[in-house]
Amino acid sequence: MGEVPNISGQEAKVAEVVAAGRAKPLYAPRGGLDLANIRAAAAIALHQHQPLIPAGGGDLHTAALISNLQYMMENQGIGDNYNAPAFIWCYRRMGEFIPQLVGEGKSPRVMLEYSGTLLHGLRKMGEHHVIDALKNITCNPDYSWTVEWLGMPWGHAVAPSTPEQDFRLHVRAFQHHFAAIFGWEALERVRGFSPSEMALPNHPDLAYSFVKTLVDCGFQWVLIQEHTVQQVSNGRNLERPHIPHRLVCTNSRGETASITAIIKTQGSDTKLVAQMQPWYEAQGLQRVELAGHSIPPLVTQIADGENGGVMMNEFPGKFMEVARTASHTDVPMMNASEYLEHLHFGMGLEETDFPAVQPLFHDRIWARMKPGDGPEVLAKVIAKLKQEDGRFHMEGGSWTSNLSWVQGYDNVLGPMEEASALFYEKVLKAGVATDDPHYRNALFHLMASQTSCFRYWGQGEWTDYGREICRRVQEIIRYDFG
Repeated sequence: MGEVPNISGQEAKVAEVVAAGRAKPLYAPRGGLDLANIRAAAAIALHQHQPLIPAGGGDLHTAALISNLQYMMENQGIGDNYNAPAFIWCYRRMGEFIPQLVGEGKSPRVMLEYSGTLLHGLRKMGEHHVIDALKNITCNPDYSWTVEWLGMPWGHAVAPSTPEQDFRLHVRAFQHHFAAIFGWEALERVRGFSPSEMALPNHPDLAYSFVKTLVDCGFQWVLIQEHTVQQVSNGRNLERPHIPHRLVCTNSRGETASITAIIKTQGSDTKLVAQMQPWYEAQGLQRVELAGHSIPPLVTQIADGENGGVMMNEFPGKFMEVARTASHTDVPMMNASEYLEHLHFGMGLEETDFPAVQPLFHDRIWARMKPGDGPEVLAKVIAKLKQEDGRFHMEGGSWTSNLSWVQGYDNVLGPMEEASALFYEKVLKAGVATDDPHYRNALFHLMASQTSCFRYWGQGEWTDYGREICRRVQEIIRYDFG
């Protein structure tokens, strides 16, 4: 039990801290940017993740659950595992770049998104220097104004194919874990949410639940992929992707939830971020009108922070170059929450002033039924639309349109659903206290089993890993809860 990180038990305190953070500007006063003199701005986010896998030993059924990064470090002669030391450097390096740039009088910006499984794995591996470097730029007021952390599902779960109640547990678990490492004050500043694999549910009931979870957990905005949504006004693709939007999701029962959406535009993510393309694109833009106000557009991109030669080798030099060149100009680097603070607190813009978007295909669904007609009518409408058009689907959208997180993965999704159902029945429904060590242990394994990696790499070793962790979830629950 002592091996399990702090992922539950202080839900009321987490909610209180996050709510307090929403009510005041936390970035804009320190950032020193005057929005009136900014023509455009650029934001980059670095996504960092390593799953937990049953690979700490030769027998799959008894092997310790360790970080994939640890497995890579211990087996550098296999495949591309030789990248492990470079990956560790990538996880740490912002902790060095930011102090250097600030020390030069520059004004860098970066958004960071690290999965709970990665943070836990780094601790377990003894790579405390990585956490310490990140703590410095996160908690030290000399640097914290430059760095924005994004929330995410703790175990890197894909929202469209993760049980709704479990996805909410992932979101809260990340907030717990982040606060345990970086402190309550740092958690106040976690206002944006980055969905794993940029996966946005498009089934109306799941999409509503997704947005409601984020709002209930205190998030102010969500990062979404441009091609996963459509304009509510006309069903078309986004016309102005560089301004904030409002993601509106209505379910079959007629309930509606909305949240501010920052748009990540399409493109080859790692190459765009490694070359700092968002800033170069922003240089070609001018201020735009929104709800009677003139605002600078924000060009936003996210990429893996470690994967690929471009991120490992080309990104550091380019980031430093652009951070130096952009500082104190009319096209600066700016983080998304800082940008929104200027719009909300500085200009008085509200979420309702932003253009409304909805997940793909919602226009076709609501053309056939009314919100409030209920789940049974919705199921019939979806079945009919699928029959009429082979391209119509309810699997959600993600960073790529040619990869399914569902098709061909019944042998993983089945055990995932069984483990989830058992956790719901024996733990959640039974009302087990969230600070109970047995609850935390079962939750830890459940969330680890739902990592997207167990479906990303296709059938084979990775699906075996996923099924084995699901087996352990069931074994733990039956042993501890009967």
